[in-house]
Amino acid sequence: MRHVLQRLARGLFRRLFRVELRGWEYYPRDEPRLLIVANHVSYLDGALLAAFLPDVPIFVINTHMARHWWVKPFIAVTRHVGIDPTNSHYLKTLIQHLKAGERVAVFPEGRISVTGALMKIYEGPALAADKADAALLPVYIEGAQYSLLSRLGGMVRRRPFPRIRLTMLPPRRLMATAGNGRARRRQLGRQLDELMVELAYAGMKIDQPLAAALLEAWERHGGNRVILEDAQQQRLGWRALFARAFVLAELLDHSPLPPGEGLGVRVGLLLPNSAAAVIAFLALHLRGRTPVILNFTAGSHELLGACHTAQARTVLSSRAFVAAANLDAPVAALGERVRVLFLEDLRPRATPSIRWRGLARTLLPAWSFRKMAGAVRADDPAVILFTSGSEREPKGVVLTHRNLLANVAQARAALDIMPRDVILNALPMFHAFGLTTATLTPLLLGTRVLLYPSPLHYHVIPELSYERRATVLFGTNTFLMGYGRHADPYDFFSVRLVVMGAEPLREETRRLWMEKFGIRISEGYGLTEASPVLATNSRRHHRDGTVGKLLPGLDHYLEPVAGIADGGLLCVRGANVMAGYLLPDQPDRVIPPRTERGPGWHDTGDIVRIDADGFVSILGRAKRFAKLGGELISLATVERLAADCWPEDQHAALNLPDPVKGEIIVLLTTRRDADRRELIAAAHREGLGELYIPRQVLTVREIPLLGSGKPDYPGVRRLAERLTHPDQGRMELTTG
Repeated sequence: MRHVLQRLARGLFRRLFRVELRGWEYYPRDEPRLLIVANHVSYLDGALLAAFLPDVPIFVINTHMARHWWVKPFIAVTRHVGIDPTNSHYLKTLIQHLKAGERVAVFPEGRISVTGALMKIYEGPALAADKADAALLPVYIEGAQYSLLSRLGGMVRRRPFPRIRLTMLPPRRLMATAGNGRARRRQLGRQLDELMVELAYAGMKIDQPLAAALLEAWERHGGNRVILEDAQQQRLGWRALFARAFVLAELLDHSPLPPGEGLGVRVGLLLPNSAAAVIAFLALHLRGRTPVILNFTAGSHELLGACHTAQARTVLSSRAFVAAANLDAPVAALGERVRVLFLEDLRPRATPSIRWRGLARTLLPAWSFRKMAGAVRADDPAVILFTSGSEREPKGVVLTHRNLLANVAQARAALDIMPRDVILNALPMFHAFGLTTATLTPLLLGTRVLLYPSPLHYHVIPELSYERRATVLFGTNTFLMGYGRHADPYDFFSVRLVVMGAEPLREETRRLWMEKFGIRISEGYGLTEASPVLATNSRRHHRDGTVGKLLPGLDHYLEPVAGIADGGLLCVRGANVMAGYLLPDQPDRVIPPRTERGPGWHDTGDIVRIDADGFVSILGRAKRFAKLGGELISLATVERLAADCWPEDQHAALNLPDPVKGEIIVLLTTRRDADRRELIAAAHREGLGELYIPRQVLTVREIPLLGSGKPDYPGVRRLAERLTHPDQGRMELTTG
């Protein structure tokens, strides 16, 4: 009778919810002891598992929940065991069923999610599996949170029959090295937590074009709710966003270009953070083109070099933006080598018929996308960005659709960004942090994004956050310090999450935000080559002084470095790692990542330490170590030392050749009365040796910065060499 009911329920779910099964081949039919663990997003979850698992398991049900009338019909036709999680003996019951060879299903969160993301993971199931020597079978439920039986009312658009996807991962056993007691319990609990995070990552579909994923988000969250707005007061829902993108895609296809000089496969974008930039980005995807996002803070030489490296023959820009940003000279120089199209010139060509076709295409957007773009694969290039150039000439980084969607899935698994959030993003989209993390991730999660064109408006952004009631803010240390100093203590009253990357978080910035706003900054770490995020702190896992834990879906190893005893050079591999580099001298060839361990591995160039709990500490760039007296000295540590001494100022350390010592450390600082004796005292307080004290301290008006707020180290080096050159003189030079 039970199997008949299971088949009936399975057919009903398939018809109503169009249930998709992924990874069901991993089901271990011959595993004697099996504990099925799943995320918990709705009251449908138990019924879904009972209908689609090959063997109907025993469900662990909270005795308090079992009293509800609407639960009783379900438990009447399934095998279940009632437990009271407040009773310390409930684990014994669970262990007994596992040891008896039963297949048991449990939800480690202990409750239905009220955020749409993973909540607290209880240790109990991990302990039971360990005691019973049972394998864990992870199953992820995606889509049921949009049903009427979820607890996300008011947060997401709920409807009777949303599409549901069930993802199964291969079974595994937890392995703890500690003996009995608290240490073993912590190890097992941490492993279960990491498994659930990995499961959340695996539950998102990444093997599809980016435009298809955006269309899926539209289907999930509805077309009329505002999901994108900018400083020009443009407010767009999904339908309006795609309608404008379809119109622009058609205009680009019939743009006034000479014969034989079409758009080309790769098209440059020279636009600020605005709705127009997102529309243009999406329009290129709808036409099957690859956007090349250009750094508008760079000079004409760098812009021309980027177009050459990416082989972009056409650049889209805006006359209003060029005038407002004083880019007339660089754009004029750019126009001598490539075709520059201005959006204002295309707008008059949008005839009523073109506008109507754009709107009509939103009625069947997926079909229209396939017809306009042709066959687009997940491994095709989705965007070309450029490395920051903080240490050498920028390289083109080719990121595929899978790369971007993988990093979005990883961020979703680690950060609890919710559909009801309001994301304030002032980070430029020519950096992966501004594009993937702060723009595409919230859009794909159905979260409203407010774009602002410049992160340097320290007075405006806090006021904008206050006015629009932003709940999530992305930034760098430099920008967050600027906002913190100029903001009223109540400006960030609605902000619950601040994510920081691109440069180290200074103690002064962390303390300022905690004391003034009561907000704990979540520091992360990433690279353009990784789309970009590799690790981050979160509300669930946070440790000051680290950049958090590595994201799920990543393999890594540490390459030993001479002179570094407790760390190594971080090398990573994962679906978010780039397709490869485009080099200025080899623009027609994509050079894939590779290390001594083979293809697919990427050398991050960063020396890190990873502790027993998985938290990552950045010791410094491999290229940013000085070798003094046979020891490797981190220049990042020297900069932190200066920041502790003079937290109100900016600092940059570098190593310069010296005819006597081989090389010395020089510190550039904006501190006008910089005294090397203060650095000596600070080094002694922190237990740092004499080698960490710079031999020279140069006071300058400002530290050269990149558009991301990071120090421009080639510029810093040129400035330091000019100041220390005997023929050039020095500005307020203090030597040791």
